[in-house]
This record gives sequence, structure tokens and C-alpha cells, in this order.
Amino acid sequence: MNEIATHKLLPSTQPILIVEDSPDDFEATKRAFSKANLRNEITHCESGEAALSYLRGETNAKPGIILLDLNMPGLDGRKTLEIIKNSEELKKIPIVILTTSNDERDVQACYALGANTYIQKPVDFDGLIAAIRRLKEYWFEIALLPKEGERE
Repeated sequence: MNEIATHKLLPSTQPILIVEDSPDDFEATKRAFSKANLRNEITHCESGEAALSYLRGETNAKPGIILLDLNMPGLDGRKTLEIIKNSEELKKIPIVILTTSNDERDVQACYALGANTYIQKPVDFDGLIAAIRRLKEYWFEIALLPKEGERE
């Protein structure tokens, strides 16, 4: 299976990178984006290594936001977060942790590493849709994000 895949819903100036090793969780998130009328281009990386490779690629547009799972084999979300936030080229990209963990140590550690938001994945699809709608309202309708050229 490809480690990096791009899924275009409708063109947008703010693409989204989803770093998620579970194909089922990725598909559910993608469906929730569609139900929430979030039409940004979505790029999916199945691992922290693939995400860093994608982000460092010369021809790839930098995402407007990254949704990052914590619990992945290999380079996990915590280490991926740390590497991104320590990179001058990438550190301004907002990162939303989207994970099953509600462990206070994970929450604290992720914010200490520079996460912009921490969301526990809802257990059902309706909850996921509601969470994605709130995410959309905040990150794509309220928050002002730096343009790609301003992030580099």
C-alpha cells in the first residue's frame, strides 16, 4: 500500500495532511470531512517517516494544517511532532493531535512539544463528524493561518 496518497475533494488554498496508520480511521476521518462540507485537498501519510518525507519534498505544497495520530509504529506521532516543531521550515504549520489517547501525560507532552490542539478521537462516527465540524469552524473559518510562503 502507498504510504502517501492525495485525495482531492475540491481545490483549496489550505490543504490538510492527515498522518494516520489505520486505514479505517483515515477513511472515517475523510468521510467526516465530506459530511462536514470540508472540501480541502487531503494528503494521507501512513507513518511519521512518510509525513516527514512528504513535508520535506521540494514539489509538495505545505499543508495549512496537520492532523496527527500519536500511536503509530516506527516514528510515532510524538517524535514526528517534535521533529516538525523543531524544524525552522515546518514549525509554523498548525498541528492538531487526533488520537484515541486521553492520557493526561500525552496531552501535557504534546502541548510541551508544540501541538496547537489535542483532540481525543470520538468513539462513534457521529461524534467524529461533530468534532470535524468544530475543527473546520475554528481552523478554517475563524483562525487566521499563515500563507504557504509565510511558513517557510
